[in-house]
Amino acid sequence: MGASVGNRRRGGRRAPMAEINVTPLVDVMLVLLIIFMVTAPLLVAGVPVDLPESRAAALDSQVKPVQISLDGEGRIFIDDTQVAEPALAQRLAAIAAEPAPEEGRRIYLRADRGLDYGRVMRVMGELNRAGLNRVALVSTAEGGQ
Repeated sequence: MGASVGNRRRGGRRAPMAEINVTPLVDVMLVLLIIFMVTAPLLVAGVPVDLPESRAAALDSQVKPVQISLDGEGRIFIDDTQVAEPALAQRLAAIAAEPAPEEGRRIYLRADRGLDYGRVMRVMGELNRAGLNRVALVSTAEGGQ
């Protein structure tokens, strides 16, 4: 009874509490931070491709490039959407017809290291025929980093 005497006003009502307990807020924010730190690296590439290694430096660009991926089974993906090989030329022509940014349209080609070289070259030929000539071949850093 005596513990709550200092927190009462006239008439037996309690005064509003002016302090906020931030400990639960900090706990929730730390859990969310950990979740984002764990899941962010998984969101980089949607198509699993075993990339070859290279000692070349990474390219830096402000405009998001179009990513064309060939997985280990030879399936073709444009930005995580699977495309049949007969429809590839039409899709690339539609991409080439879109207005390009100032620095030009950049294409990132990601191909599994186990694929036949001719298969990759057929896709590059379709890119060239569509007029998409700024193609960067994606690889991992030497040593698997």
